[in-house]
Amino acid sequence: MSSTLHPMLNVAIKAARTAGTIINRAALDVESVRVSAKQTNDFVTEVDHAAEAAIIDTLLTAYPDHAIWAEESGKRPGKHGGADHTWIIDPLDGTTNFIHGFPVYCVSIALMIGNKLEQAVVYDPSRNDLFCATKGRGAYMNDRRIRVAKRIAMRDCLISTGFPFRPGDAFQTYMQMLGDVMPKCAGVRRPGSAALDLAYVAAGFTDGFFEMGLSPWDVAAGALLVTEAGGLVGNFTGEANFLEQKECMAANPKIYGQLVGITGKYSKFASAGDKAALRQSLAAAQPDGAGDDKPADDTPPAEHAAPF
Repeated sequence: MSSTLHPMLNVAIKAARTAGTIINRAALDVESVRVSAKQTNDFVTEVDHAAEAAIIDTLLTAYPDHAIWAEESGKRPGKHGGADHTWIIDPLDGTTNFIHGFPVYCVSIALMIGNKLEQAVVYDPSRNDLFCATKGRGAYMNDRRIRVAKRIAMRDCLISTGFPFRPGDAFQTYMQMLGDVMPKCAGVRRPGSAALDLAYVAAGFTDGFFEMGLSPWDVAAGALLVTEAGGLVGNFTGEANFLEQKECMAANPKIYGQLVGITGKYSKFASAGDKAALRQSLAAAQPDGAGDDKPADDTPPAEHAAPF
Protein backbone atom coordinates (compact mmCIF):
# COMPACT_ATOMS: atom_id res chain seq x y z
CA MET A 1 0.00 0.00 0.00
CA SER A 2 2.82 2.41 0.85
CA SER A 3 3.83 2.89 -2.79
CA THR A 4 0.41 4.35 -3.61
CA LEU A 5 0.04 6.57 -0.56
CA HIS A 6 0.58 10.30 -0.48
CA PRO A 7 4.23 11.01 0.42
CA MET A 8 3.25 13.03 3.48
CA LEU A 9 1.03 10.21 4.70
CA ASN A 10 3.90 7.76 4.29
CA VAL A 11 6.08 9.96 6.50
CA ALA A 12 3.29 10.19 9.09
CA ILE A 13 2.95 6.40 9.09
CA LYS A 14 6.70 6.04 9.60
CA ALA A 15 6.50 8.48 12.52
CA ALA A 16 3.54 6.67 14.08
CA ARG A 17 5.21 3.27 13.83
CA THR A 18 8.41 4.65 15.36
CA ALA A 19 6.39 5.99 18.27
CA GLY A 20 4.54 2.68 18.50
CA THR A 21 7.83 0.83 18.90
CA ILE A 22 8.73 3.08 21.84
CA ILE A 23 5.32 2.53 23.41
CA ASN A 24 5.38 -1.25 22.95
CA ARG A 25 8.86 -1.49 24.46
CA ALA A 26 7.75 0.49 27.50
CA ALA A 27 4.57 -1.59 27.82
CA LEU A 28 6.68 -4.66 28.55
CA ASP A 29 7.55 -3.13 31.93
CA VAL A 30 4.92 -0.48 32.47
CA GLU A 31 5.44 -0.48 36.24
CA SER A 32 8.84 1.14 35.75
CA VAL A 33 7.55 3.98 33.60
CA ARG A 34 7.85 7.40 35.26
CA VAL A 35 4.46 9.10 35.55
CA SER A 36 3.59 12.67 36.48
CA ALA A 37 0.28 14.52 36.67
CA LYS A 38 -0.42 17.61 34.56
CA GLN A 39 -3.47 18.08 36.76
CA THR A 40 -5.75 15.80 38.75
CA ASN A 41 -6.48 12.63 36.73
CA ASP A 42 -4.55 13.96 33.71
CA PHE A 43 -1.29 12.04 33.41
CA VAL A 44 1.82 12.24 31.28
CA THR A 45 4.69 9.75 31.16
CA GLU A 46 8.23 9.68 29.90
CA VAL A 47 6.84 7.50 27.10
CA ASP A 48 4.53 10.32 25.92
CA HIS A 49 7.54 12.63 25.73
CA ALA A 50 9.82 10.10 24.01
CA ALA A 51 7.17 9.11 21.48
CA GLU A 52 6.36 12.74 20.72
CA ALA A 53 10.03 13.61 20.22
CA ALA A 54 10.44 10.68 17.81
CA ILE A 55 7.36 11.73 15.84
CA ILE A 56 8.47 15.34 15.57
CA ASP A 57 12.00 14.32 14.56
CA THR A 58 10.65 12.06 11.79
CA LEU A 59 8.25 14.70 10.47
CA LEU A 60 10.69 17.60 10.57
CA THR A 61 13.48 15.56 9.01
CA ALA A 62 11.22 15.15 5.98
CA TYR A 63 9.50 18.54 6.18
CA PRO A 64 11.67 20.96 8.20
CA ASP A 65 9.52 24.00 7.34
CA HIS A 66 6.25 22.54 8.64
CA ALA A 67 4.57 23.68 11.85
CA ILE A 68 3.97 21.41 14.84
CA TRP A 69 1.03 21.35 17.24
CA ALA A 70 1.69 18.61 19.79
CA GLU A 71 0.02 17.71 23.06
CA GLU A 72 3.09 17.75 25.26
CA SER A 73 5.41 20.29 23.66
CA GLY A 74 2.80 22.67 22.27
CA LYS A 75 3.02 24.74 19.12
CA ARG A 76 6.06 25.61 17.07
CA PRO A 77 5.56 27.74 13.97
CA GLY A 78 6.42 26.72 10.46
CA LYS A 79 8.46 28.81 8.10
CA HIS A 80 8.71 29.76 4.45
CA GLY A 81 6.41 27.69 2.22
CA GLY A 82 5.55 25.22 4.97
CA ALA A 83 4.08 27.70 7.42
CA ASP A 84 0.50 26.71 6.57
CA HIS A 85 1.23 22.96 7.04
CA THR A 86 0.59 21.96 10.66
CA TRP A 87 1.12 18.49 12.10
CA ILE A 88 -1.31 17.86 14.97
CA ILE A 89 0.11 15.17 17.26
CA ASP A 90 -1.03 13.09 20.20
CA PRO A 91 1.88 10.73 20.87
CA LEU A 92 -0.08 8.49 23.26
CA ASP A 93 -3.83 8.94 23.35
CA GLY A 94 -5.05 6.90 26.28
CA THR A 95 -2.19 7.50 28.70
CA THR A 96 -4.24 6.48 31.75
CA ASN A 97 -5.04 3.16 30.06
CA PHE A 98 -1.36 2.70 29.20
CA ILE A 99 -0.04 3.22 32.72
CA HIS A 100 -2.52 0.63 34.01
CA GLY A 101 -1.62 -1.91 31.33
CA PHE A 102 -5.09 -1.62 29.81
CA PRO A 103 -4.37 -2.10 26.08
CA VAL A 104 -6.52 0.63 24.55
CA TYR A 105 -4.32 3.52 23.42
CA CYS A 106 -2.89 4.83 20.19
CA VAL A 107 -0.71 7.31 18.33
CA SER A 108 -2.59 10.06 16.49
CA ILE A 109 -1.06 12.25 13.77
CA ALA A 110 -2.91 14.60 11.41
CA LEU A 111 -1.75 17.15 8.87
CA MET A 112 -3.76 20.33 8.51
CA ILE A 113 -3.05 22.58 5.53
CA GLY A 114 -4.54 25.99 6.10
CA ASN A 115 -7.63 25.04 8.06
CA LYS A 116 -8.34 21.75 6.27
CA LEU A 117 -7.40 18.30 7.51
CA GLU A 118 -5.57 16.53 4.69
CA GLN A 119 -3.72 13.49 6.14
CA ALA A 120 -4.46 11.25 9.10
CA VAL A 121 -2.87 8.32 10.90
CA VAL A 122 -4.16 6.54 14.00
CA TYR A 123 -1.92 3.66 15.04
CA ASP A 124 -2.80 1.11 17.73
CA PRO A 125 0.58 -0.39 18.68
CA SER A 126 -0.78 -3.11 20.95
CA ARG A 127 -2.81 -4.63 18.09
CA ASN A 128 -0.63 -3.36 15.23
CA ASP A 129 -3.73 -1.79 13.66
CA LEU A 130 -2.98 1.11 11.33
CA PHE A 131 -5.77 3.45 10.30
CA CYS A 132 -4.96 6.10 7.70
CA ALA A 133 -6.61 8.51 5.30
CA THR A 134 -5.82 11.16 2.74
CA LYS A 135 -8.51 13.70 1.97
CA GLY A 136 -10.42 12.57 -1.11
CA ARG A 137 -8.85 9.10 -1.22
CA GLY A 138 -10.83 7.17 1.39
CA ALA A 139 -9.92 5.64 4.73
CA TYR A 140 -8.05 2.39 5.34
CA MET A 141 -7.29 -0.06 8.12
CA ASN A 142 -4.31 -2.34 7.47
CA ASP A 143 -4.58 -2.03 3.66
CA ARG A 144 -8.36 -2.59 3.71
CA ARG A 145 -10.78 0.15 2.70
CA ILE A 146 -13.15 0.93 5.56
CA ARG A 147 -16.63 2.43 5.69
CA VAL A 148 -18.87 3.57 8.49
CA ALA A 149 -21.61 1.19 9.64
CA LYS A 150 -24.91 1.09 7.74
CA ARG A 151 -27.35 0.95 10.66
CA ILE A 152 -30.19 3.41 10.41
CA ALA A 153 -32.01 3.01 13.73
CA MET A 154 -30.52 4.40 16.93
CA ARG A 155 -31.96 1.49 18.93
CA ASP A 156 -29.64 -0.91 17.06
CA CYS A 157 -26.48 1.13 17.54
CA LEU A 158 -23.38 0.78 19.68
CA ILE A 159 -22.19 4.23 20.73
CA SER A 160 -18.80 5.11 22.22
CA THR A 161 -18.06 8.02 24.51
CA GLY A 162 -15.59 9.40 27.03
CA PHE A 163 -16.28 10.40 30.62
CA PRO A 164 -15.31 13.78 32.12
CA PHE A 165 -12.31 13.22 34.39
CA ARG A 166 -10.70 16.58 35.20
CA PRO A 167 -11.67 18.97 37.99
CA GLY A 168 -14.09 21.51 36.56
CA ASP A 169 -15.38 19.22 33.81
CA ALA A 170 -19.14 19.36 33.30
CA PHE A 171 -19.79 16.02 34.99
CA GLN A 172 -23.47 16.48 35.84
CA THR A 173 -24.21 17.84 32.38
CA TYR A 174 -22.46 14.87 30.83
CA MET A 175 -24.30 12.38 33.03
CA GLN A 176 -27.63 13.86 31.99
CA MET A 177 -26.62 13.63 28.32
CA LEU A 178 -25.47 10.04 28.80
CA GLY A 179 -28.79 9.32 30.47
CA ASP A 180 -30.55 10.62 27.36
CA VAL A 181 -28.41 8.53 24.98
CA MET A 182 -28.33 5.16 26.77
CA PRO A 183 -32.03 4.23 26.65
CA LYS A 184 -32.16 5.02 22.93
CA CYS A 185 -29.31 2.76 21.75
CA ALA A 186 -28.21 -0.86 22.01
CA GLY A 187 -25.21 -0.07 24.18
CA VAL A 188 -22.62 2.52 25.22
CA ARG A 189 -18.88 1.87 25.52
CA ARG A 190 -16.13 3.98 27.09
CA PRO A 191 -12.78 2.64 25.81
CA GLY A 192 -10.65 5.61 26.92
CA SER A 193 -8.98 6.81 23.70
CA ALA A 194 -10.94 9.32 21.62
CA ALA A 195 -8.70 8.96 18.57
CA LEU A 196 -9.24 5.21 18.56
CA ASP A 197 -12.97 5.71 19.21
CA LEU A 198 -13.18 7.80 16.04
CA ALA A 199 -11.17 5.24 14.08
CA TYR A 200 -13.63 2.57 15.21
CA VAL A 201 -16.55 4.67 13.99
CA ALA A 202 -14.76 4.96 10.63
CA ALA A 203 -14.28 1.20 10.51
CA GLY A 204 -17.90 0.48 11.41
CA PHE A 205 -17.02 -1.22 14.70
CA THR A 206 -19.20 1.33 16.50
CA ASP A 207 -22.01 3.41 15.06
CA GLY A 208 -21.37 6.74 16.73
CA PHE A 209 -19.28 8.70 19.22
CA PHE A 210 -19.70 11.76 21.43
CA GLU A 211 -17.49 13.38 24.03
CA MET A 212 -16.91 16.68 25.82
CA GLY A 213 -13.62 18.31 26.76
CA LEU A 214 -11.48 17.07 23.86
CA SER A 215 -8.50 18.90 22.40
CA PRO A 216 -7.57 19.16 18.70
CA TRP A 217 -4.86 16.50 18.99
CA ASP A 218 -7.45 14.05 20.36
CA VAL A 219 -9.78 14.34 17.37
CA ALA A 220 -7.99 15.71 14.29
CA ALA A 221 -6.79 12.44 12.76
CA GLY A 222 -9.84 10.43 13.76
CA ALA A 223 -12.17 13.05 12.32
CA LEU A 224 -10.63 12.77 8.86
CA LEU A 225 -10.84 8.98 9.07
CA VAL A 226 -14.58 9.25 9.76
CA THR A 227 -15.35 11.64 6.92
CA GLU A 228 -13.23 9.66 4.44
CA ALA A 229 -15.14 6.53 5.52
CA GLY A 230 -18.45 8.19 4.67
CA GLY A 231 -19.38 9.51 8.11
CA LEU A 232 -19.99 12.94 9.58
CA VAL A 233 -18.17 14.79 12.38
CA GLY A 234 -19.15 17.96 14.17
CA ASN A 235 -20.12 19.57 17.42
CA PHE A 236 -23.20 18.50 19.38
CA THR A 237 -25.50 20.62 17.21
CA GLY A 238 -24.18 18.86 14.11
CA GLU A 239 -22.25 21.83 12.74
CA ALA A 240 -18.73 21.29 11.43
CA ASN A 241 -17.10 23.74 13.87
CA PHE A 242 -15.70 21.29 16.45
CA LEU A 243 -11.92 21.05 16.32
CA GLU A 244 -11.24 23.62 19.05
CA GLN A 245 -14.68 23.65 20.67
CA LYS A 246 -14.19 20.80 23.19
CA GLU A 247 -17.21 18.88 21.96
CA CYS A 248 -17.15 16.23 19.26
CA MET A 249 -19.71 13.88 17.76
CA ALA A 250 -19.34 11.42 14.88
CA ALA A 251 -21.52 8.80 13.21
CA ASN A 252 -22.81 7.57 9.89
CA PRO A 253 -25.15 10.12 8.27
CA LYS A 254 -28.41 8.45 9.38
CA ILE A 255 -27.36 8.07 13.01
CA TYR A 256 -25.64 11.46 13.09
CA GLY A 257 -28.93 13.28 12.73
CA GLN A 258 -30.48 11.18 15.48
CA LEU A 259 -27.57 11.92 17.82
CA VAL A 260 -27.91 15.64 17.12
CA GLY A 261 -31.50 15.39 18.29
CA ILE A 262 -30.24 14.08 21.64
CA THR A 263 -27.01 16.03 22.18
CA GLY A 264 -27.88 19.37 20.58
CA LYS A 265 -29.28 20.95 23.72
CA TYR A 266 -26.00 20.21 25.55
CA SER A 267 -23.88 22.13 23.04
CA LYS A 268 -22.29 25.52 23.65
CA PHE A 269 -23.95 26.38 20.32
CA ALA A 270 -27.44 25.45 21.56
CA SER A 271 -30.19 28.05 21.52
CA ALA A 272 -30.66 30.29 24.53
CA GLY A 273 -33.94 28.53 25.24
CA ASP A 274 -32.32 25.10 25.24
CA LYS A 275 -29.53 26.32 27.54
CA ALA A 276 -32.01 27.83 29.98
CA ALA A 277 -34.09 24.65 30.04
CA LEU A 278 -30.96 22.56 30.63
CA ARG A 279 -29.84 24.76 33.53
CA GLN A 280 -33.26 24.41 35.07
CA SER A 281 -33.15 20.64 34.64
CA LEU A 282 -29.71 20.42 36.23
CA ALA A 283 -30.76 22.63 39.12
CA ALA A 284 -33.78 20.40 39.73
CA ALA A 285 -31.47 17.39 39.85
CA GLN A 286 -29.36 19.13 42.54
CA PRO A 287 -31.89 20.74 44.90
CA ASP A 288 -29.26 21.33 47.57
CA GLY A 289 -27.13 23.34 45.16
CA ALA A 290 -24.32 20.79 45.30
CA GLY A 291 -21.67 21.50 42.70
CA ASP A 292 -21.54 24.33 40.25
CA ASP A 293 -21.69 22.29 37.08
CA LYS A 294 -23.24 23.88 34.07
CA PRO A 295 -23.41 23.20 30.35
CA ALA A 296 -20.25 24.03 28.49
CA ASP A 297 -21.40 27.38 27.12
CA ASP A 298 -18.95 29.68 28.88
CA THR A 299 -16.29 29.62 26.19
CA PRO A 300 -16.98 31.85 23.19
CA PRO A 301 -16.94 29.87 19.95
CA ALA A 302 -13.82 30.28 17.90
CA GLU A 303 -14.31 31.64 14.41
CA HIS A 304 -12.81 29.30 11.86
CA ALA A 305 -13.96 27.27 8.92
CA ALA A 306 -14.68 23.58 9.02
CA PRO A 307 -11.45 21.55 9.04
CA PHE A 308 -12.44 19.45 6.01
